[in-house]
Amino acid sequence: MTKEKKINHELEKNLEVISQIESTVADAVDNILVDPDECWQPSDFLPDFSDPNFHEEVKELQRRAEGIPDTVLSSLVGNMITEEALPSYQTYFNMLEGINEERNLFNPSGWVRWSKAWTAEENRHGDLLNKYLYLTGRVDMKAVEQTIHRLLHNGFDPETDGDPYQAMIYTSFQERATKISHVNTGKLADKAGDSVLSRICKTIAGDEARHEKAYKSFMSKIFEIDPNGALHAFEQMMRKQIVMPAVMMGEGGSNPTLFKDFSAITQKIGVYTGWDYARIIDHLVSTWKVETLTGLNDMAAKAQDYLSNLADRYMRLADRMKAPDEIKLAWMK
Repeated sequence: MTKEKKINHELEKNLEVISQIESTVADAVDNILVDPDECWQPSDFLPDFSDPNFHEEVKELQRRAEGIPDTVLSSLVGNMITEEALPSYQTYFNMLEGINEERNLFNPSGWVRWSKAWTAEENRHGDLLNKYLYLTGRVDMKAVEQTIHRLLHNGFDPETDGDPYQAMIYTSFQERATKISHVNTGKLADKAGDSVLSRICKTIAGDEARHEKAYKSFMSKIFEIDPNGALHAFEQMMRKQIVMPAVMMGEGGSNPTLFKDFSAITQKIGVYTGWDYARIIDHLVSTWKVETLTGLNDMAAKAQDYLSNLADRYMRLADRMKAPDEIKLAWMK
């Protein structure tokens, strides 16, 4: 049997498991996500332009934003650009094997309902941060808009090979990483005296926490049904490493190192670091009880051993990693 046939056989088995947990996904849409009429919206946090005093509200927003360091604003811009690439994420999710076989967004299946409701909630994040940054008057919005355009133009590939198992691992990791990034940005905003931006970041982080909970629960079900396949997929994803969604933001443009510059800023100011990456691995290994799984085949047992030691390896790497002495600020006036 060729390697290609083995991969196809593995994928077919994964698709069968994915179909078995559709009721769990449908339940998450109804109980973890929030009805649009009840969700917070960007206008809840921003000046009301129908208010006769809106000029004063804008001035107050700008006054609070004056104390935010350029590095924090640059990091916030990068976070916002990541959120604004949502059209790519919904497209990617519906192209996964076993998720939307009819390629029909009106399909009533739990998976298709999830893809729409999840990205609808996420869409508010970019909208809110984009408007906030515009109103501060401190950001080069033309450059920001060009970066968003470039990222959508380039597309998104999390390198999950169309495998829904790997996709659930990727999203579990990525939602937690995004949550951490927004929480830490909120702390820095609070320290700089902008309590409203702090509340914005913490509110967005709350959404990411709910989404993380859902994706981890999907993967927990997969581990219950198919621990061998789940471990194999987890190992594959970790060996490839988690590619951040905005990695292509500068590719093909006038500043191809844009993502590298953004990542250096988040590392230096503590918004998202190598230690965070290691701690997320440790958290997922613990959540899915990787170290205590039994009755595994040889391939899964090797994956178990690799994964059980992986967080420590990344923590040692993070300990040796030096924050850059100089960082190149992007998107700032």
